[in-house]
Parts: sequence; structure tokens; C-alpha cells
Amino acid sequence: MPETFSSVTNGPDDAPFRSHLSFDLDVDICVVGAGLAGLTVALEAARLGASVAVLEGRHVGWNASGHQLGTVMPGYSLPIGDLIERVGIEDARELWALSKEGADYVRAAATEEAMPGIALTEGALEVSNVDAGETLISRLQTLSEDFETEVEGWQVDRVRDQLGTARYFHGIYYPRAFQIDGRKYIHGLAAQATRAGARIFEDTPVVSIDPSGIRKRIVTPSARLRASHIVLAGNVHLGAPLRRLSETLLPVWRYAAVTEPLRERLGEVIAFRGSVADSDGIDHFRIVDGDRLMWASPETTWEARPRRFAPVIQRRIATIFPRLGKVAISDVFGGAVGVTVHGMPQIGQLRKGLWVASGFGRHGLNTSAMAGQVIARSILWGEDRWKLFSPFELVWAGGVTGRVAGHLIGLWGRGQSAAAGALARYREDARARERVREARLAEANRQAGTRPPRRPPVAPRPVRPRQAEARDGGMPLAPSQESEKVRDGSV
Repeated sequence: MPETFSSVTNGPDDAPFRSHLSFDLDVDICVVGAGLAGLTVALEAARLGASVAVLEGRHVGWNASGHQLGTVMPGYSLPIGDLIERVGIEDARELWALSKEGADYVRAAATEEAMPGIALTEGALEVSNVDAGETLISRLQTLSEDFETEVEGWQVDRVRDQLGTARYFHGIYYPRAFQIDGRKYIHGLAAQATRAGARIFEDTPVVSIDPSGIRKRIVTPSARLRASHIVLAGNVHLGAPLRRLSETLLPVWRYAAVTEPLRERLGEVIAFRGSVADSDGIDHFRIVDGDRLMWASPETTWEARPRRFAPVIQRRIATIFPRLGKVAISDVFGGAVGVTVHGMPQIGQLRKGLWVASGFGRHGLNTSAMAGQVIARSILWGEDRWKLFSPFELVWAGGVTGRVAGHLIGLWGRGQSAAAGALARYREDARARERVREARLAEANRQAGTRPPRRPPVAPRPVRPRQAEARDGGMPLAPSQESEKVRDGSV
């Protein structure tokens, strides 16, 4: 199904107007932040019968939640081996199962009946920048056997046949993964939450929070709100009231672009219609609207104008897919995500009645959906699955120093990935040249009717007298006449 991409072309006015909070209000649950996680909490809590208010300082999906590529697949940004090492195999399995539940939740919510125009397409492919066949086999076994995830290993030829580039080697295909129009999904969530009874107030920043007592107090510029539970889902934008919490996240701005229509040449180069991400986390792209390419690549630890990255993305596309050449860019967008030091999202209870759902940078839509489910059910049903995230505590991200370090680490990682990829391609070319040389030599020998040259036979070593005696049955040879003359002194 062709997809109409709307994350850039449509703004906040494509959703029903939601007023700001101008009167005092009492609710069961107050959610701070109308992003993917906050709206999922609101939707699930309202469905379970709670009164819910969502406070958003700007408008629904204004930041990264409304400007993402829409890929949904299981897992976290923390490598699966590191996850096992951190919490053990049993808890790692449960955490992975939660991530799969999150993906299933998005799939169930993002149907054409519930969200018209969501344009769901199937399949995601993770490709390697280096020749990593043995690592691929090990990971496939872990995912399929230990974590019960449907995956397929793709050999180099299949990857390159589908993507039309020599930059990538092996791949892992997730047939149950999918992608959707991210803008349609975030506004669809808001609409579903409103229909379920949640109240969403835009242009309502939080000035202060008092989490003490049974009824917590939230102050906004024009009203006060009381709630039994507060869910902090504002990512890096919680601001002054929760600055200590915001400082546990490293803000990372991710930029993406959508090309002008590329018509037939796009299909001639890229046959795969799902989303593609490289194993180093540098490039993430997919086809939208039938013949456009949506591509995310650059990152910064400071805010910048997205349009300035259009040439960067153009060059990146030309580097990976030289057959496409320099493509025209239609739109560029970006948003800030919160990245945690330990590489896992922040999900759980900070103190009685005060909850956090944040730190979803580089994880995907499945984790924000899963967090909304877990927190809503923990509040209203008393579930305790949020405790699986307890080993991943709130860790200070380093402030300005952390941003500089994060930027430098990012540059180093990209450089290291580029060098490793170049070395892998050089070795592959060298092996190919050697195979060609051997084939040509074999063909030349065949045509000449000769065999490949062999080593010359080794000349026999001179035989010593004792060896000669032994060879002739142990009897000494008769001395020559010349030797007799020398012996008698007659010469």
C-alpha cells in the first residue's frame, strides 16, 4: 500500500483544537507531556475507568513523538548481550516480552478502521556495515531460541539484491516488524484518548509540582490541578519543576529528510519496502509515498535548524546509493529525544504516586507504548512489572560536559564505523580479485593443456663413504690405482 507521509507537511492544525487549562481541576491521574508515552498512559487509564488530564506545554506531538520514522519492532537500543549481562537471562526474557507486547499494542491501535490513512507496511531489516556472518548466526540463535522472536538471516547477496548497494553485508529481517505514518499515529492516539474520556490541555506548561501527600498538586500559569497520581512523560522538556529528572537524560536532536519523488529510479535501486537500519545506528531509512525516500542520519547534542542538514543527508544518500545520485530534498524535520546513560528507558515509580515514563530515545515506538500500558495497569491494577526496570536507575547525564562528551563519542562512533566498513569492503574486493586471478590462471592452463607448475624436484644429496658402504652391504669398495699411488708416495 502506498504511504502518504504527513509528519512534515501537516502541522498541529490537522488535529481537533484542544484548549489550555483555565480552571482548577481534580482527577485521578495527571499526565505531564502529550507525546507517545503520555498519550498511551492516558488512553489506557481512561479505558480502565480513571479520570485523566494531560498537560502539554505546546501541542500534541510537537517534538520527537510527532516527527519520527514510524518503525515498530521488538527490542531496546541496549544490545541484547548487554541486557542479559546486566539483569540475567530470565529478566532479560521478560523485558524482551514487554517490548513485543508494546509492538503488538501499536499494531492493534494503528488499524485503518481506528486511524484512517495510517498506511501500515510490513517488515524491517537491520543490516551490517561489516562482514559479520558468525556474529549474525549467534544473534539469530539468541533471538529465535531464547527470546522467541521471528527473525530471518539474510546473506550478503540477498541484502544487496534488495538494497542495490555494496555498502552493506549481512542482515537480520524481522517479518513481524512494521512501519506506520508517525504523525497520523500520534494524533490518532490523542483522538482515542479523548473518546475514552481523557482530557488533553495544550499550551499548558507546568510551573511547579508538589508530589507530597495523598493528593499531589500541580500548578500551571492559569489554574491548579490535584491528582492521586502524576506521570512524568515530558522527556527532556520537563523544565524547572523537574530539572533533576531532566538532567538524567542526554538530549539528542535527530534529523531526517524526505526526498522529492524519485519515480522509477528509486524502485530500480531499492526493492525492499520495509524500513532499514544499519547495525551501528547511523542510518535509518524507508520508502514513503511510493517513490520518496525518508532518511534519518545526523545527530547533534544541541538544537539546530533542521534545514541546514539537507545537504548532509543528500551526501549520505549518494554515498550509500551512488546509483541514485544527488536527490532533491522536499522537507527536513527533527526533534529532541532523551537518551539515558545505561541505554534503557526510564519506567517506574519514583515515590508513591509519582511515576516516570521517559528516556525513549533510540528505542522505537514499541517501548513508549509498552510503558503506557505498564504504568496505567500498575496504578489501577497494582501490577508490578515496572520493577523489571529497577536495575536501570536514574543516572545524571553530565550536563553540558555530558553533551560535549556525547557529541564527541558520536563522532568517534561514526568514524569508527566508516573505517570498519571501508576495511571490510577492501578485504572483500581483495578476495574477489584473488578469485578472479585464480580463475584466469586455471582457464589459461586449461587452454594450454598444461597443469599448474609444480616445484622442481630436489637434487639428491652427495653420498658419504660410510653411506656407500652401508648401501653395498657393508663391504668397502676397492681403492682406485690413483689413491694407491698417493698412499705409497709414488706420485
